[in-house]
Amino acid sequence: MVEINTLNENIDVSQEASGMPPVSPADMPEQSLKHFRRRGVRTPVNPKGVHSPAWRRLLVLGSAVALSCWGIYEMYSVLALGELIFVENLVLVLFALTFSWITVAFAGSIIGFFKVIAQHKPLDEEPVALTKRTAVLMPTYNEQPGRIFSAIETMAKAIQAQGEGAAFDWFVLSDTTDVEVAIAEEVALQTLRHRLGSEVNVYYRRRVKNEAKKAGNVADFCKRWGGAYDHLLVLDADSLMEAKTMITLARRMEADPDAGLIQTIPQLINGTTLMARIQQFATRIYGPVVGSGLAWWTAKEGNFWGHNAIIRTEAFMSAAGLPHLRGKPPFGGHILSHDFVEAALIRRAGWSVVIASDLDGSYEESPPSIIDLAVRDRRWCQGNLQHARVIGGSGLHWVSRSHLATGIMSYLSSPLWLLLILAGMALALQAQYIRPEYFSDEYSLFPTWPVIDAARALMLFLFTMGILFAPKVLGIIAFLVNAEQRKRAGGTLRVLISFVVEIILSALVAPIMMLIHSGAVLSILIGRDAGWNPQRRDDGSLPLKDVIYRHRWHMVMGVILTAFAALNSMSLLAWLAPAVAGLLLAVPVSVITSSWSIGEKAKRWGILKTPEEGVPPAIFTAFEQTLKVYTDDAKQCPDFVGFVASAHWASIHKRMLDEQPPRARGDIDSVEALTAMKVAEAESVSEAIGFMTPKERLMMLNNPHLFEKACRLAITERERSYSLAGKE
Repeated sequence: MVEINTLNENIDVSQEASGMPPVSPADMPEQSLKHFRRRGVRTPVNPKGVHSPAWRRLLVLGSAVALSCWGIYEMYSVLALGELIFVENLVLVLFALTFSWITVAFAGSIIGFFKVIAQHKPLDEEPVALTKRTAVLMPTYNEQPGRIFSAIETMAKAIQAQGEGAAFDWFVLSDTTDVEVAIAEEVALQTLRHRLGSEVNVYYRRRVKNEAKKAGNVADFCKRWGGAYDHLLVLDADSLMEAKTMITLARRMEADPDAGLIQTIPQLINGTTLMARIQQFATRIYGPVVGSGLAWWTAKEGNFWGHNAIIRTEAFMSAAGLPHLRGKPPFGGHILSHDFVEAALIRRAGWSVVIASDLDGSYEESPPSIIDLAVRDRRWCQGNLQHARVIGGSGLHWVSRSHLATGIMSYLSSPLWLLLILAGMALALQAQYIRPEYFSDEYSLFPTWPVIDAARALMLFLFTMGILFAPKVLGIIAFLVNAEQRKRAGGTLRVLISFVVEIILSALVAPIMMLIHSGAVLSILIGRDAGWNPQRRDDGSLPLKDVIYRHRWHMVMGVILTAFAALNSMSLLAWLAPAVAGLLLAVPVSVITSSWSIGEKAKRWGILKTPEEGVPPAIFTAFEQTLKVYTDDAKQCPDFVGFVASAHWASIHKRMLDEQPPRARGDIDSVEALTAMKVAEAESVSEAIGFMTPKERLMMLNNPHLFEKACRLAITERERSYSLAGKE
């Protein structure tokens, strides 16, 4: 556990900063900065406005506790026909943890179901002109530049069309380390500025040191320019939002001076592979029920999911400084899953944190394969387990602590489910093969062996499955009630077919993800750091040998579970069939769900179709058309040699470079020294770059002195070629 009070430092920037940030980061003076420690809870402007009704929590959480107690008692009754032995006690404890975990979602979904039924469209907002300024932040890390800049152009033009363009400035905050991607970003930036003209302010900054990942990137923005803006609208590299949604978020912030953060519920879009499509279908059909229920009972103590949310700059910069956890990663260092912690700190300071479940028009994309999902979840798993050191921090609201606990349990639940399966198998095998203890140390007329109530166990299993699948059933009912949505998704029959397909595919994927998450938890517990890898967005396919290698242990576990179940009885094997089927078929399931061509066929047939696919919103169409422009421009993008040799691009790049900080005498960077040597000894830019490692190329791109030397080398090379041409 970490004491947040002693570590919660951030930047306090005057909100009186004025003037537009210059185009070049090198010309951007930092606002007046001063470090501070937490100054205590602020006094709300409207105390009633940040008050959450206690009866909502009592209804939802009380129902969850009652269900949990009943389920645990039933499991105890199933096992307690005889004296409880060690394995039975273990099964009871594991069942209590896993069953209690799903009852909260079930109870919230009941409320969410009625909320969705009662509200078929977003609440209309008063068309009040915006008076405050919002910085739209688009952090990126080695992502496809065309997607980012076409999304910004699409959203910026849509807001301009609504007459609120002056209230929004756009910032691309790059942490890109791939030289070719960095060059493509700068080229795309010029395309964007040319197409938008002078009416829209778009700024770009690429950090040299990627400290603290995305959270550090946003913090760097706040230190330099946060004081110039009232709100921060944080996006992800794959985010897309309707203009009406963004403007509504800003209006709600202006209307409520106690609002610290307003989070939308993003819908997944642009999925083609089956893996992307089942996630897309699930979040669109079941998500509103779950999200509305969560928003209802958490009220002013909502949560933050890191993007597609608007934040009051004052609240963020005065309260949400992240602690730097003592020790080394994976449990120490920078917090990878920063969003939950930031929401908790903002709420602790007296601001409200709200989930705007009534707002649609907020979109993002999903990983295209199980393997890509595993890569992303490995990082999230580490970040959420780090919350174990934050959850006990002083002053946090108990609902904020529950969000942190939810994040932890979202990954710990997998090894708990796995242990429950293994303990259940051990119980069955013990009853089948191990002779009862007739002559124990304690006198007894009966032997000590496991005895269970089979009929009661079956009823409890069916009830547990009902609790687990209820959000899906409620979601599909609420969706089908809306005739317009139903029609846009292909009609009732097609929606029901998609529902069945999603259930089957999710059931096959679930045990694979259970083992992936269990492996991630284990690797973190033994001290392995996840790092930070860029995410693929489109085709998720890999060579078959790579897929087999990635899923080798999943198949082995499937074979082991099948063999042990078969040794006991065919009944046990039948009970385990839903779990072992996905493991035995891990490779074909992974290949099929990550295939672009198979997913494209399902898309054409209308399988797993969402309303947004049936009738695409205008912003989708505009984005796709704009993306083609940037895709075509990317084909003309110069490589590194051409970029350095071009006087035009070199001149633009120099204006974007930060000045080198002063260095102590004797402090030598080996990469910088090697890069300088290769530039000095080369006769041409292509020769210099050809002998450089990726780190040295990045050093040359980032270092203004080395880049200037490379440009001079290019000029000398050009003059030499002109001279030779003249002599000829």
